Amino acid sequence: MTPSTAGHTPHAQMSVEEFEQLARSAPETVTLELINGKLEVKPVPDGDHGTIFMWLLRQCMQHRPDLDLHPEQGLMVEAYRQGRARPDGALAPRRHFAGQGEWAPADGVLMAVEVTSYDHDTDRRDRAEKPHGYATAGIPVYLLIDREHGTLVVHSEPDKGRYRQQHSYDYGDAVALPHPVSITLDTEELKDYAR
Repeated sequence: MTPSTAGHTPHAQMSVEEFEQLARSAPETVTLELINGKLEVKPVPDGDHGTIFMWLLRQCMQHRPDLDLHPEQGLMVEAYRQGRARPDGALAPRRHFAGQGEWAPADGVLMAVEVTSYDHDTDRRDRAEKPHGYATAGIPVYLLIDREHGTLVVHSEPDKGRYRQQHSYDYGDAVALPHPVSITLDTEELKDYAR
């Protein structure tokens, strides 16, 4: 969806309640999301995907021990469509999600993280729909680790359903994540996982 159509609400495929019931009954090998009013199936991560997530987790813990990087935390995004997303990572203050249910409000999340998969929906899902959903939810930073292009794309300054700033870095670059994350990532190790 483009910013010019942000006020237009197409018919959703299902209600949030129907989605949550379906997501609860889905097998463990399938992750479901409700993005832009559409049911999305998130692919099962491969070994490099998990290794990249752990690389990021270690860097976050080292630089910001006051924060936790939660894998696959369900977030309520896109308030006007009542979307539901499971980013690969949600960076938030320690214990932020304690007492939350399966789907937590995005308030207080400092950064959403996605590591691309090698599937036909990655372009639409991770590069178009997810930035819109995370920006709409007011998440200050969206980090996309794009394995297909060997880049890290840092989105920041959410405004009216889009991120005003977007900077792309190659694997090996020092990547400064803006406030409120305020971490500089050493990405040299990511070259080991490039295809």
